[in-house]
Amino acid sequence: MQTVAVLVGSLRRDSLNRKFAESLGRLAAGRLDFRFVEIGDLPLYDDDLWADPPAPVLRMKREVEAADGVLFVTPEYNRSFSPAIKNAVDWGSRPRGQNSWEAKPAAIVGTSPGAIGTAAGQNALKGVLTVVDTVLMGQPEVYFTYKAELFDGAGNVADETTRGFLDRWIDRFAAWIERTSEPRTQAQADARQGKAGSG
Repeated sequence: MQTVAVLVGSLRRDSLNRKFAESLGRLAAGRLDFRFVEIGDLPLYDDDLWADPPAPVLRMKREVEAADGVLFVTPEYNRSFSPAIKNAVDWGSRPRGQNSWEAKPAAIVGTSPGAIGTAAGQNALKGVLTVVDTVLMGQPEVYFTYKAELFDGAGNVADETTRGFLDRWIDRFAAWIERTSEPRTQAQADARQGKAGSG
């Protein structure tokens, strides 16, 4: 089963995007293995810090590199994506020659209570993810308007129409990862299985 490193751009405790990502992960069980990557502990990007790289940065880069694909789950802030996502993208792209996003199959989703469901934020993020060399899935898009009644008390998708839509998205993303993944070196395969040292 393909593993997906999931980066949620909202850091607040009751984040709708975190809840949505967790619901999506439960729905994807058996097809995709969602592995949530902590980005709230990353320091603000500072190139000088590479002299003694912060442990959270190295951990994030390892987790991204070990995954088969990456899912960015972003809220919309001022018609753009969140600064937490941008900070993680910048750390992952460096140092030069060690871009953790390189050739990585990726997708973007997001949710908000509003009618456009983070569409503007996602569109802004697409340009950045193309620059750092992810292989970004263009369709189908998920601009999800969050309504509590679509989920049960455990956070599972309860609405049949919503489940059908998200099921199709999961199948497409799984197929996208399969189709666009580059062959792994043995070292990369070992890292994915957790055989490599912590570094």
